[in-house]
Amino acid sequence: MLEQDLNTYWRTVVDTIQDAVMIVDTDGTIVTVNEAFARVTGYAVEAVVGQSCAVLKCPTCQKDRQGSAEHWCSLFHTGEVRRHRCTIRHRSGRDVPVIKNAAVLRDRSDQVIGGVEILTDISILVDREQQIEAFRRELSGQDGFEGIIGTSPAMQSVFDMIANAAGSDAPVIIFGESGTGKELVARAIHNRGPRRDKPYVKVNCAALAESLLESELFGHVRGAFTGAVQSRTGRFEAANGGDIFLDEIGELPMTTQVKLLRVLEEKVIERVGDNRSIPVDVRIVTATNRDLGRMVADGRFREDLFYRINVIPLNLPPLRERMEDIPLLAESFYRRMHLKSDKLLEGIAYDTMGMLMTYSWPGNVRELRSAFEYAFVACPAGAIQPRHLPPTIMQHGTCIPTSSAVDTPAADPPPAAPTGGLSPKETLIAALTQTGGNQSAAARLLGVSRGTVWNRMRRYGIRGRTFGDA
Repeated sequence: MLEQDLNTYWRTVVDTIQDAVMIVDTDGTIVTVNEAFARVTGYAVEAVVGQSCAVLKCPTCQKDRQGSAEHWCSLFHTGEVRRHRCTIRHRSGRDVPVIKNAAVLRDRSDQVIGGVEILTDISILVDREQQIEAFRRELSGQDGFEGIIGTSPAMQSVFDMIANAAGSDAPVIIFGESGTGKELVARAIHNRGPRRDKPYVKVNCAALAESLLESELFGHVRGAFTGAVQSRTGRFEAANGGDIFLDEIGELPMTTQVKLLRVLEEKVIERVGDNRSIPVDVRIVTATNRDLGRMVADGRFREDLFYRINVIPLNLPPLRERMEDIPLLAESFYRRMHLKSDKLLEGIAYDTMGMLMTYSWPGNVRELRSAFEYAFVACPAGAIQPRHLPPTIMQHGTCIPTSSAVDTPAADPPPAAPTGGLSPKETLIAALTQTGGNQSAAARLLGVSRGTVWNRMRRYGIRGRTFGDA
């Protein structure tokens, strides 16, 4: 292709490029731009040609312009700019994050006659970074403890017990209904304990067949049974030096209970098919939703093992016994799912929160999370309404009326004493106004739980959108 042909097709080439291309002369006057320039900056081609490139208000360029007149732009001083991250001002007034690449243009005599800049819009990447950062902030929220959400007195007692148990090497057993978060508590004990940098191994005793359970826990040697073509390390050996979490401990068969008792008492294990003792240094954390005391009485669980694992008992309350945590949990699940979803939802409707507060939650926190997963599928746009909740909740929950005549649940403590001559309602309104409708922030300001703020808003007929809340 001849040089004159290249000149002929130059405009087609640059207009095909999806990044903004701008050519300036040595004074910074824009000579020409491509079609993508208009999309990235908002300026039409005819509106910017002949203007100074300072119209883009790039902070780094403005800083360079304050330097010497000889090199008003760093490009003409260095000869090139590579992968420089900065912002430009869109015609609408918003800042657009871009990656800038630039180089000077020279004539046949090697004299600088101008420069070319390519601006890559990275708005999508920056939005994703901000989403990830928001997700990190959500995970480390002030209303939780090692990922466990709750500000109720019942959960504060649990958090205190976790902190105390973490510092001990004694066995811990976690009692709680299905879905209350026993696995989160076990992980929190490990993360808070002196073995936090050592292995953490989880075993679900109910998920393994009885014939495989001992091999999974203690390992086996080659030829120990049909199919054992090579030796295998068990979970206890893998957890050596750290913690092992035995979930659903009540499902262990009696024969395995005997071997587990020996591990607890002698700190040794034997692989299946071997008679050699292998020492292990493991802290045992167990969990169950069964009544082990009743199982001991019925002869279905060894009494000696029960007393060995029941050294530090930790009881998790069901969700129905800490209803004041439901608004906090609901908002947390909503925010996490909203960060991962492309739907433009507008929060949780007031009546929906009322229905969540009156449902008994037999599946506990796990069921609440599943309800929001369902709602994010069922709700096409706008706020999540009661009709977007699973049918089970719709059938058994109740929409709480917004009238101030509604009684406050027992979990809601009496309203705070008037402050500065304000009534309790006025005090709440003042706190919500100060925090822009952020109920969690208002709760911290008033020294009460998030659920208490929600209950008082319901009692006084105060709606969150009055203050800009979602």
